Order: sequence, then structure tokens, then C-alpha cells
Amino acid sequence: MKNKEILSAVIGGTFFAVPYLVLSAPIIPSLVIGAAAFGAGELVFGDYKLTLKDTDPSLYKMLDTARKQNKHILQMIPLLEDESLKKQLNEINDSVTKIIDTISKNPNKAKQTKNFFDYYLPITIKLVDRYDEIENQKLSSTESKEFVKSTNKMIGEINKAYKKILDNMYRKDIVDMDAEMKVFNSLLKADGFNDAEFPLKKEEKEDE
Repeated sequence: MKNKEILSAVIGGTFFAVPYLVLSAPIIPSLVIGAAAFGAGELVFGDYKLTLKDTDPSLYKMLDTARKQNKHILQMIPLLEDESLKKQLNEINDSVTKIIDTISKNPNKAKQTKNFFDYYLPITIKLVDRYDEIENQKLSSTESKEFVKSTNKMIGEINKAYKKILDNMYRKDIVDMDAEMKVFNSLLKADGFNDAEFPLKKEEKEDE
């Protein structure tokens, strides 16, 4: 049963139950009232589509937080001086955007990215903010130089990890599609259409 029909049924059932069970009204008038309420519900909810916020509020909140964190990364990029780091962060921002969009369209993929949202992304934000702070101080100590160097390396590793996370999210889809293509190709071979250029070759033979 569709979501709108469930909502309409609940409304219709309520409008039937209250007169019949609570007010002891005759069953026929109660059924009429319930049916009318159901019809009204169909009209009201006919064009209503449930969103992720309706079906999974916790996932919606997690993605909303991730979008804000990703926006923060984007805002930090112009403030940094190191061009290689800025390039890495732009790629990270792009990967995070794609991961969020993918889960928004396919919520079932969220199970693969729990650590990404709970730990990886918040730590990335913390690392970028601290780097900007240290960079702005123009410190010359050995510790600060080592921090800048290690942060650059870490951001590079994060960039690779995020790209791999995105790849892994589509791995099953790619494997499934590859299997379907193999089955389809087998059918084409069985029917004598295994060569994509077959129709053209046939026409060429006819021309000869």
C-alpha cells in the first residue's frame, strides 16, 4: 500500500471508529463518515511525497550536519596559503559532496559510511582549522614546521581515503551491472547479435 493510502486509511478509520465505537452511532452513517474522511485524505495527500526527513530523521540530520561541515571546508580553502593543500581540500570537498548526494538518493548505502560521518569528517574539519590557525601565526619552531608537514601528508591520505569510500559505495552496483551485461551479451550471442556492428555489416553485404 502506498504511503498516501496508509495515511488516508488511518484518517478514515479514525473517523469511522469515533462515531461508531465512542458515540455509539449506527454503523451505516459511521461508514459513510469514514469513507468520506478516507476520500478527503486521498485528496489532501495525493501529491504528497515522503522525504528522507519524514522516513529517516536521524539520517537526514546526519547528512545535514555533513553538508554544513563540507561547506566549512570549502570556506576554509581560500584562507590557506599552501596551493597543494588547497587542491587536496577541493578534491575532498568534491568527494564529500558526492558521498552525501549518493546517500540522499540511496539511504541503504549509509551503513557503509558510519565511521565517515561519525569520525572522519569531524576530524578533517578539526585538522583544517588547526592548520589554518598555526599557519596564520607564522611560527618558526621545529614543532610547527613538523605539524605543517605532517598535516599536508595527512590531508593527502584523507583525500585518497574519501575517494576510495566513494568508489566502494558503487562497487556492488558496478559488479551487478557487469553481471547483467554478461548475461545480456550471452543472449545476444544466442540470437546471433553478438556484434554491435552486425546490422551495418549485413547492409554492406546486401550492397555488395
